Amino acid sequence: MILFAGPCVIESEESLMRIASSLSNFRDDESIDFYFKASFDKANRTSLESFRGPGLEEGLRLLQRVKDEFGYKIITDIHESNQARAISEVADVIQIPAFLCRQTDLLVAVAKTDVIVNIKKGQFMNPHDMYYSALKVLKTRGCSEATYENSKKHKVLLTERGSSFGYANLVVDMRSLVILREFAPVIFDATHSVQMPGNANGKSGGDRSMVAPLSRAACAVGVDGFFFETHFDPESALSDGANMLKIEDLKQTILKLKQIEEVI
Repeated sequence: MILFAGPCVIESEESLMRIASSLSNFRDDESIDFYFKASFDKANRTSLESFRGPGLEEGLRLLQRVKDEFGYKIITDIHESNQARAISEVADVIQIPAFLCRQTDLLVAVAKTDVIVNIKKGQFMNPHDMYYSALKVLKTRGCSEATYENSKKHKVLLTERGSSFGYANLVVDMRSLVILREFAPVIFDATHSVQMPGNANGKSGGDRSMVAPLSRAACAVGVDGFFFETHFDPESALSDGANMLKIEDLKQTILKLKQIEEVI
């Protein structure tokens, strides 16, 4: 099981290290391929006043500290194509945000590094069309067809994070997991799939009670890994608190998913 987990955004050095320390059991579990996730910048916040993070330089310094102290592999987001080289020096996975999943220059810039590329499916995207986003990376890396095996070989992942369902709501179409997996290994982003975009007076709301049921369903359908944002106190988190899991709830959820995988 691939597992991406960590806070939505780097809030402070203290909180980052506290969360990182609490996730060491995933690193030590030989059945899990663990990557610590945190964003140095949230460039797509609803409101100009919302917290964004420490920025590229300081954020990468802090992620490198996590890497050095805990031995974690790192995943973080990119927003501008000129950030790719610097991020690749610290991160093991560079994540393309859902809103930017068709941005050719961004995809090509990340493809020119040697890290894993995780492309999040846009909330507005037909899952079939994610073939072409994956193909932009694959062609840059010398491969002419997007298949599961080609993407695995050339280090391309696709992530499902829900689809727009009217205003301020998302729905997960489990068929999407099957379709995406034709083109690449698939990650299910359980916490963003329960987000309610722009539904909380200048920020996004969410319903974390649906995280565990949806992740169990995705596991039963068949995916390659999971993405969970987690925090020691989601109610006080500076971004995406409404859909993040408490750390202990995350650990219980992962236990259930491992049981389902064993049955399958």
